[in-house]
Amino acid sequence: MARRSVLFTPGDRPEMMRKAPDSGADVVVFDLEDAIAPARKDEAREAVSEVLSGEFDPDCEVCVRVGRDFHTDLDVLLDGEPRLDALMLPKAEASEDVTALADSLATRDASYPVFALIETARGVLNAEEIAAAEATTAVCFGAEDLAADVGARRTEEGTEVLYAREQTVLAASAAGVDAIDTLVTDIEATERLRDDTGFAIELGYDGKLAIHPAQVAVINDAYTPDDERIAWAERVLDAKGEADGEERGVFRVDGEMIDAPLITQAERVLDHARAGDSSR
Repeated sequence: MARRSVLFTPGDRPEMMRKAPDSGADVVVFDLEDAIAPARKDEAREAVSEVLSGEFDPDCEVCVRVGRDFHTDLDVLLDGEPRLDALMLPKAEASEDVTALADSLATRDASYPVFALIETARGVLNAEEIAAAEATTAVCFGAEDLAADVGARRTEEGTEVLYAREQTVLAASAAGVDAIDTLVTDIEATERLRDDTGFAIELGYDGKLAIHPAQVAVINDAYTPDDERIAWAERVLDAKGEADGEERGVFRVDGEMIDAPLITQAERVLDHARAGDSSR
């Protein structure tokens, strides 16, 4: 499934949660962590549970970002049959963190894949084991929290978090899970978001976090390949079919030698193209 755009929505705003899928996001995340003031946690848990247990049944993937005290969140969320596809774990710093969430689910006779948020120095250094944890389905990079953790000053260029950004996507690729890039906090900076998403794609990220519905279309458009790129991918896969019949592992398309890595690229291009068609 495509996870180009991953949209956060505060867990104490029921109407916003119900409308979140209308943004076109591939994943909507109802937030019980940073977006909620401590005094409103109980209210937010009940609100998220009510939405997920009602008539809410969107086509997109539905996720909840639990707090670090996720046991209380799970007690409320899993009281019934929620429309829920995954959970997001904040500040994952070791594989044991992911396992602890999975074990807590198991005690409630439940099992959900985990989006692990890597947003601390320790999390970055342990990104490989976090991504490889059995329950992990994606790792998400959180630059804002990481910068605060290490005392870095955030810049538009992002050089202060580039190593960590690359480390996260490498860990995801090695483990065979999705990599979701950090958000752009300025919701009016459309060009910056478009450029930043393009750079994330160049790094190998499968998707990007969003904090406002208006950001979703920009992200999805960036991940939708143009006609020329789609045509290239189709030619590659057509040629691969012919090469397979002739038992050739390497072949030529438009003068370019094509092998396994470029075949994988072509497959990803068409996956993104299909996702773009389905979101229109």
